[in-house]
Amino acid sequence: MRDFSQSKRIVVKIGTSTLSKDDAVDTEYLRCVAAQIASLIGQGRQVVIITSGAIGMGAGLLQLKGSVADMKMRQACAAIGQPLLMQEYQRAFAEHDIAVAQVLLTAEVLNNRKTYLNLRNSVETLLKLGTVPVLNENDSVSTDEIGSAFGDNDKLSALVASKLDADLLIMLSDIDAMYDRDPRKHDDAKPIHAVFEITDEIIRSAGKRGSKYATGGMKAKLEAAKIASYAGCRIVLANGRTDNVIGRIMGGEEIGTVFMPKRKLGNRARWILNSATAGAVRIDEGAMKALRKRKSLLPSGVIDVHGDFKAGAVVMLNDAAKAQTSLGSSELRSLAGKHSREIRQTLGADRRDVVATPEDIVFLDY
Repeated sequence: MRDFSQSKRIVVKIGTSTLSKDDAVDTEYLRCVAAQIASLIGQGRQVVIITSGAIGMGAGLLQLKGSVADMKMRQACAAIGQPLLMQEYQRAFAEHDIAVAQVLLTAEVLNNRKTYLNLRNSVETLLKLGTVPVLNENDSVSTDEIGSAFGDNDKLSALVASKLDADLLIMLSDIDAMYDRDPRKHDDAKPIHAVFEITDEIIRSAGKRGSKYATGGMKAKLEAAKIASYAGCRIVLANGRTDNVIGRIMGGEEIGTVFMPKRKLGNRARWILNSATAGAVRIDEGAMKALRKRKSLLPSGVIDVHGDFKAGAVVMLNDAAKAQTSLGSSELRSLAGKHSREIRQTLGADRRDVVATPEDIVFLDY
């Protein structure tokens, strides 16, 4: 369960409160993290870092007091803080003759299949070159409210671990572990050292908010663990301030909580599952039963279409599954309830005669 000796590709996520001290990056702490990661690279492993902290660094430089709530101000703080944050990473890893590479992401990059594949190829190349890619949400240009897309980078770390086929995701936080009750409210709360299934009940019992500049919390971390688990990736949630925490986790010590993966889905299925939906398609009961038997979705089973989307978009099917559709929303509306042959008769012989094949469909209950 905690034997990570064969883990070759590791994603390390460092939360805002863990990385920061007095509204700035704790340089001594970052040097310690860099030394631990350098040790892993020396063992022939590959490491990707997901970092937070840009907003906090920008706010600190501007001497802003209290929480920065205004979205435009948070974007400005992120733009100021991001280069400062990377300077600290560069200095810390330069002591070990390791180059770092900055990669800034938005939700749109991961939701679009083409840009996602480009990202994957880029990070793969960086890893082959022996560098440490340092990924962060591009808060200064994100079209979503900061934190809503990735939740203080908790979700981002899981998506990256999933899409890069990482063996292990280490989430360094100010939280010691997952507890059976809220330890801030219950003195008798006990840590849970291993989780084998992240149920809806567990997620509902989690808190909602993070710290001063952060937007994450236990709920976001549980949702992230659920995403990574379907990539066959183990997750360890631990207090990042524990001495030599990365080395001790890799050594198999019972630190924090380990989340064990369920069955591993294919890369494309994971992309569909984790992508934001552009719309929804309501299908009849017969069509849903056919999908459960690994049949294609045909236009004859479509009842209604919600939203405006293009062919190739990921859509929701009856709140039960996600699918990458071969038809756009206007095309689906015009062909709903009709025979498959009318797709090519109406749209041209080069079009597929189904709405989605079994490979395009992923059920939410897996």
